[in-house]
Parts: sequence; C-alpha cells; structure tokens
Amino acid sequence: MQKNNVFINCPFDSKYKPLFESIIFTTIDCGYIPRCAKEAEDSSQLRLDKIVKIISECQYGIHDISRTETSKKTSLPRFNMPFELGLFYGALIFGDKVQKTKKYIVLEKGKYRYHKFLSDIKGMDIHDHVNKPQKVINKIRNWLATHSKDRILPSGGMIYKKYMTFREKFFTSCSDYNLIPKEITFVDYVNLVSLWLKRYKG
Repeated sequence: MQKNNVFINCPFDSKYKPLFESIIFTTIDCGYIPRCAKEAEDSSQLRLDKIVKIISECQYGIHDISRTETSKKTSLPRFNMPFELGLFYGALIFGDKVQKTKKYIVLEKGKYRYHKFLSDIKGMDIHDHVNKPQKVINKIRNWLATHSKDRILPSGGMIYKKYMTFREKFFTSCSDYNLIPKEITFVDYVNLVSLWLKRYKG
C-alpha cells in the first residue's frame, strides 16, 4: 500500500464533473496521488476486482455519497458510492496491520441528508459541500493537512485560486500536449494537472 495514494470514490456524471476535477486537483496540489476506478482500462479484469485492488493500494480515501437520488430513467437510486465506502471501511476493519492504517473522509451535499439512506454511519464526521468546488477544496485540503504533519500544505483559498487559473488555461494546456478536451481520460487529466502545477508560478 502506497502512503500517498488516495482512493476517490465519487460520481462520474457530467453534473458532478466540476467537483470531481476539483478533488483531483486538490489531491495533487497537496502532494498526493489520486486513484479511482476510471484509471483501469484492463477489460480482462472485473470492475469490482479493479476497485478492490485500487482500494488495497490506497492509504487514504475520499468518499462522496451525495448521489443517491433516484434516476429519472430507472426510478432507482445508485448505491455504488456507499458500497465502495463499505469496501474501504471493511479493509480498514478486517485488513492486516497495513490496511488498518487507512484514513478516509466522507462527503455529502447536505450535512444530515445521509441519515435518510445510510443511517449506519451516524456518528461519523460527515463533511457537507453543497455542490460547490471551493468548499470541496477546503474540506479535502484541511483533511489531508491533518495527515501531513511533516509539511505545510497550501491553504484552501490558494488551491482554489490555482484551480480557477488552471480552468482558465485548460484548453491551452490541452493543446500544448495534443489533447482533445472531450477525449481526456482520468489518467490524462491527472498528468495534465501534475505538469501544469509544476510550471505554475502564481
């Protein structure tokens, strides 16, 4: 298990994309490595097996359980995020000594909304973000800072400023690396953010 690996368990829909991208940006800017199910393209491996493998390799986990509304198409809720939170928690509780060092943060769009669909986690410190990237950035930065005692992380406000600058330069950055924005994969985005941050001078 890599100490700097962070498992990102969140929705991948277009509506959530600004939050997802801000989570990735914050994770990298704080010196950590974002990991998620979207990084694996091996079609010979079952999706669940991929997720379990990634979880086993991550010391930290960011879990957003805010997308549990019923779908207009199916009239059913999506439980992937609570399920993956359960897998991560299970690794922490039942794993070996290394897995028992895992740390995680649970995000929601409203502070007590989860009481209605996941009451078993009552008592956990749930962090609400009201669907705003700036608030997500602050929550994740402050959480990571509690586990980065050997270094000082940039403040949430500074990370947000950099993120907004990155968004302004996004299309130019894509062009610099011969990337088409609509075709960017998770790995492409991680690499793009990492390279941009190395060049950022404020």
